[in-house]
Amino acid sequence: MAKVVLGVGASHTTLMNTKWNIVDHLERAHDFKNALLKTQEMVKEADPDLVIILGSNHFRGYWLDMMPAFCISVGEVDCAGEHGTPKGEQLTNQPLAIDICNSLMDSNFDMTFSTRLGVDHGISHAIQWVLGENKIPVVPIVINCFAPPLPKMERCLDFAQALKKAIAELPADMKVAVIATGGLSHQLPFPDWRKPKSDNDDFLVDSWKNGRKDWTVYEKRRREIIINSPPQLNEEWDRNFLSLMEQGKLNTLPSTIEDEQLTTVAGNGANEVRAWMIMAAVMDNQPADILCYSPMPEWLTGMAVATITPQPI
Repeated sequence: MAKVVLGVGASHTTLMNTKWNIVDHLERAHDFKNALLKTQEMVKEADPDLVIILGSNHFRGYWLDMMPAFCISVGEVDCAGEHGTPKGEQLTNQPLAIDICNSLMDSNFDMTFSTRLGVDHGISHAIQWVLGENKIPVVPIVINCFAPPLPKMERCLDFAQALKKAIAELPADMKVAVIATGGLSHQLPFPDWRKPKSDNDDFLVDSWKNGRKDWTVYEKRRREIIINSPPQLNEEWDRNFLSLMEQGKLNTLPSTIEDEQLTTVAGNGANEVRAWMIMAAVMDNQPADILCYSPMPEWLTGMAVATITPQPI
């Protein structure tokens, strides 16, 4: 039975790459960056043979012409390279990815799979900042977090059990790390595509419908819309979320807040905590170490880094 040797939860933002100069004087920005660098050291020490990355899509790999709830890469992984994130093909292990996909299907998850998965910073920020110089094959699993209807949080917990089983069925000498990327509280100026309310909303929905052909033609205005949006953080909610994780109780989150309330309380970007919930459940919801929490309105997001190192149960 393969072993899961490390779990990591880490917020992501391209603004860390493009707007570092405006936060370089802030201790909380350096706290977050240093926590990411700490995870690089932990990955190196754990020495996994494979890294599963759970993350979101910001309408560069998925589009409204096809929006799966869960999609796994079983072949090439191509990073969009937007705003200072990694670009191009990444190191993968196709046979193991196919084995994981097959196991998930056997657990009654009708997976979408891709032999040439395009990913954005919802995956690549973790490759850049958590893996760093650690060259390890990755298996991305992308979760729909921005195009409702979304997979329910309870369904994500079910998915975690299926993923845990799939990892266990890998060759017995294998070591696996699981990285969750995204969140915490933040509000992106992404409308519900079903009911746009402004000219900017119409533009964004059009980009999500037609961007597959060339997303770059939309990027200048899209980026301006995002950067100029007001930050909407909920520090209290973030700290409560991390407290649950620290106590090993993140699986209780769906009992504390309904799916429909999550966006109201913590912003649409908080939907990305689905990845954190899956990672923690794969790690048997053992207590996490919170390496940092940095509320970063300059980056529009409550940024956090947490790790789970498995202990004997």
